[in-house]
Amino acid sequence: MAFALRLSNLVTMSVDPTPAELPPGLLAEYLESAAEQLQVLAELADRLLVAADDADALDRLRRETHKIRGSAGSYGFWQASRLAAGMEETAKDWVARPNDADLDRGSVAQWFVVQLADALQLEPPPAGERSAGRVQPPPPRPAPPASAPTGAGADAPEVIVVEDDPALAGLLEYGLRARGYRFVTFRNGRDALDALLALDPGDEHPLLLLDVDLPALDGYSILDTLTRERPGQYRVVFTTVHGDESEQLRGLEAGALDYLVKPISLRVALEKIRRWVGR
Repeated sequence: MAFALRLSNLVTMSVDPTPAELPPGLLAEYLESAAEQLQVLAELADRLLVAADDADALDRLRRETHKIRGSAGSYGFWQASRLAAGMEETAKDWVARPNDADLDRGSVAQWFVVQLADALQLEPPPAGERSAGRVQPPPPRPAPPASAPTGAGADAPEVIVVEDDPALAGLLEYGLRARGYRFVTFRNGRDALDALLALDPGDEHPLLLLDVDLPALDGYSILDTLTRERPGQYRVVFTTVHGDESEQLRGLEAGALDYLVKPISLRVALEKIRRWVGR
């Protein structure tokens, strides 16, 4: 098998708590199956490196991520499930537009395989077995601390991501980096607000992708404070799993520019960011 388990004690493998009633033997069987799925995904990524419009590979990528989205959560791997949900939405867009290659699809798929393996605490296949000599996608940049230096004007970030879900944050970071945006990321609401109040963007108005449900301080509280203390400085777009009409109206009435509903398609998110940022 191309994938090796990192830990011998399978019961402790998930960062997220596994269901208490799940027998260790059943979890081991799932992880063996997941390792095989990762190998399939790695092979599909290789195919997309060769031909980004490979319709069969795109459709299989969509189907495989859909399966992982459901199964990973059932076994307690919630981060893996969320990561697969975002990739499934992205794959759906690719299937609908096979000839509209907005990013290096093969590299995005490779990045997904590495991140998914990490979320499942499995080893990704050795590079030699997948794509010897090919450049692997860069790992997500770690979120900067609240005290990270921030410049003014042309040096200010164009996009600021405040997102506590590492799977979604990593996907957005990868896309923003691929498009050449200046950006910073925060995982905690309080840290983000402190940095946002300290930032001097000059004449710029950074786009703030703000999660509604954050630890320490929620997105609505952050927007309320920014509206009072830094009026007009940021263009705020909420990200949330609560995409119903009342939730979106609440955010828009509070002053948000728009909403991104999770799971988020990377292609759609980047297209919206391009329009919001203006490049």
